[in-house]
Amino acid sequence: MSKLLPLFPLQMVVFPRTQLPLHIFEDRYKEMVGDAIRDQTEFGVVLGKDDGIVNAGCTVVVENVVTQYPDGRMDIMTHGSRRFEIVLLNQEKSYLQGQVEFFDDDDPGPASPELQQEALQQYKGLIEIGEMRGYAEPVLTDPQLSFQLAQAVQDVDFQSVLLRERSENSRLRQLTDFLAQYVPRVKETTRMKHLAPLNGFGHHKPNL
Repeated sequence: MSKLLPLFPLQMVVFPRTQLPLHIFEDRYKEMVGDAIRDQTEFGVVLGKDDGIVNAGCTVVVENVVTQYPDGRMDIMTHGSRRFEIVLLNQEKSYLQGQVEFFDDDDPGPASPELQQEALQQYKGLIEIGEMRGYAEPVLTDPQLSFQLAQAVQDVDFQSVLLRERSENSRLRQLTDFLAQYVPRVKETTRMKHLAPLNGFGHHKPNL
């Protein structure tokens, strides 16, 4: 039987070779992360939903402890490593563990230059609307470029689909199609929020 992987359910998705800052404050996760730091091992980040967890995720490795608080809380920087599917859950410890199977793409990347350029063209729209704030710059030479670009997409369900996809060509096509609809929608939402305080004459309402 393979060694159990500690699991950390979060409302986010992490991809291989992308950074993920975490604030650790619950006692069970202080223990889990403390063990990972001490033993230089990885733990798995899985998407948590209202009805449970998604059965696939990505392991992360702790790069460094940014801040260690007196009460044991900590701010850490991690980076994604290996994708996995959960075969069996184990609840013997205070935190969740799982027996997992690791996987990678069936066809190694990179994708065709044409697909990469199409995705990068759509990705520029994310930069223009400020969606990249708080995220590391993508590594454009990564053979799995889709992961680098998808880290800033604010849709965890879509990110989860990409994480489980085993073809870089397919991921880039999906990402390009998604961004072609997503960016204009965010732009329109931002425009409406800006117009909301204005009256029909295009001026801010007076204070009465």
